[in-house]
Amino acid sequence: MKNLATVLLVAISFTAISQVPEKFPATKTESLTHKFIDIPKDINGRYSLLCMASTKEAETHMQTWFNPIYNHFLTKPDPNSLFGFSYDIDVYFIPMFTGAKRVAYKKQMAKAEKSVAPEMKPYVLFYEGTLKEYRDKLGMEDKKEPYFYILDKESKIIHTTSGRYTKAKMQEIINLVEPAMIK
Repeated sequence: MKNLATVLLVAISFTAISQVPEKFPATKTESLTHKFIDIPKDINGRYSLLCMASTKEAETHMQTWFNPIYNHFLTKPDPNSLFGFSYDIDVYFIPMFTGAKRVAYKKQMAKAEKSVAPEMKPYVLFYEGTLKEYRDKLGMEDKKEPYFYILDKESKIIHTTSGRYTKAKMQEIINLVEPAMIK
């Protein structure tokens, strides 16, 4: 009986350890306003929603999230609205230029500067580097899908989802960032 209790205690300990949120890997980015942002260093202390895409197809799927995320988290609520909330949260959409696509970084940034709405430019960050660390640490296995990470105030990942926008996925995100809500 004593051995069974020891085995259960060890198993519970390993389960608890494996569920400890992992800190987001260091990521150097540049916004469309040419501001350099080091994640997680520059966002530590705030809730964050990071939306990452490593291929053109994933970027297309990520675009299905632009309006819902912008409208819910980034616009100022109507002061006359009974249900108007704002959030103290950083939100970034991050196209990733990795491998052979790295040479297109500046050209695609210049193209995006012309096509992205001015109010969205501070929230679009470009990453140039490798994908391996993100595949290994964050599980970004399907290059055709965008990945979304919610980070808590210590820049630890508390939720991950991927793919096109759905109301159910958005509601999960809203529920998890509720501590960042300003009433």
